[in-house]
Amino acid sequence: MLQWIRSILFIIQATITLPLIGLVFAPWAMFSKRGAYAACHTYAGWVIWSAGWMINLRCEVRGEVPEGACIVPSKHQSFLDILMIFHALPAAKFVMKNQLRWSPVLGQYATKMQMVFVDRGKRGAAITKMLADVEAGQREPGQLVIYPQGTRSPPGSKMPYKVGTAVLYEQLGQPCYPVATNAGVFWPRRGLYRRPGVAVVEFLEPIPAGLERDAFVAKLEQQIETASDALLAETGVAHLYGQDK
Repeated sequence: MLQWIRSILFIIQATITLPLIGLVFAPWAMFSKRGAYAACHTYAGWVIWSAGWMINLRCEVRGEVPEGACIVPSKHQSFLDILMIFHALPAAKFVMKNQLRWSPVLGQYATKMQMVFVDRGKRGAAITKMLADVEAGQREPGQLVIYPQGTRSPPGSKMPYKVGTAVLYEQLGQPCYPVATNAGVFWPRRGLYRRPGVAVVEFLEPIPAGLERDAFVAKLEQQIETASDALLAETGVAHLYGQDK
């Protein structure tokens, strides 16, 4: 019961803090992409820090965090893994659903930070425009975060890897830093309960540019799924997701 109370209070304060930080940073963020990044890093850091003492959920980043231009295909289980990855990367640029462009606070800040908005079925066109903008000097390169499975997937589930990440890998010619996570165990897609423990996002061994498409997809899936299963096993509750401890 105590953890339920803590969870609800945590969610309330995190929800209230988002517009407050957005408002405080607005004068800077309106005219500066650096200000927009500072606001979002502040919010992500606040949520990560407050999770530690409010709900006994510690957040841990493992592996080599990239700093230069690269692709970051990530397992996506929870809003928490978004915050952890964003907070860890110096210049994260997420591939986002176009509907989020119109979300209060989030949409305005994401636009200022030059996130890549895509319509369903039109991801290729959005990526092509992004590449053209980079070449024209209208968009600064960064760490492009994309979800190879296209959506959130529950811990332990096996969903197909879509071709979009491989196409992006071929187009950009950049190294790829896969990311595994177990964040969905502690912060589920639905519900108010937040489980105490250690949520991890792990940057895995980079995949160099230049692999053929099939080899790249096979290596990407093998790395992310194997590492995510190992992180799930660390939680001690893998049996709740159809896996042995």
